Amino acid sequence: MAVAALYWAARPPGGDSEAGSRQHPFAADFSLPDLAGHTLTLSSYHGKVVLLDFWASWCDPCRAEIPRFVELQNKYRNQGLQIIGVSMDDGPEPVREFYQRFRMNYPVVMGNAKTGELYGGVLGLPIAFLIGRDGRVYSRHIGATSTSVFEDDIVKLLRTGTDSSRPCPGSTG
Repeated sequence: MAVAALYWAARPPGGDSEAGSRQHPFAADFSLPDLAGHTLTLSSYHGKVVLLDFWASWCDPCRAEIPRFVELQNKYRNQGLQIIGVSMDDGPEPVREFYQRFRMNYPVVMGNAKTGELYGGVLGLPIAFLIGRDGRVYSRHIGATSTSVFEDDIVKLLRTGTDSSRPCPGSTG
């Protein structure tokens, strides 16, 4: 299992396969409540590059990544990046406090075991998925990950434009 985790974490966006649908499955859609009680639906962000971050307020590596995600959201928002946090906390109270204290500038929804299962099971935190403008998952990062790794992936995915018929980053066709 550790080898599989390292493989997924080290993979560049786009991978090295010619089979985009197998290498890059569509991100599982969900509708979850945000911290204000409104429903957020992932598919409503189609056409944007989405960094989907599974985290929790009690998770130290997650706490270290959040300020960097705030910076990335500020830097790339106007180019089409949307970060979405999926809190795996038991309830929204500590998440609301955390959200305000860390001045989070992107939506956070309250996840659950079912949401985690849609993404292959969230057995540890943090875990982040980068979803291209075409709605496909291009990379998964397990554990604390360098900001430069996220930024490299984001820039590559932002360059693909909004035309989902264009080749994906790293693809051969």
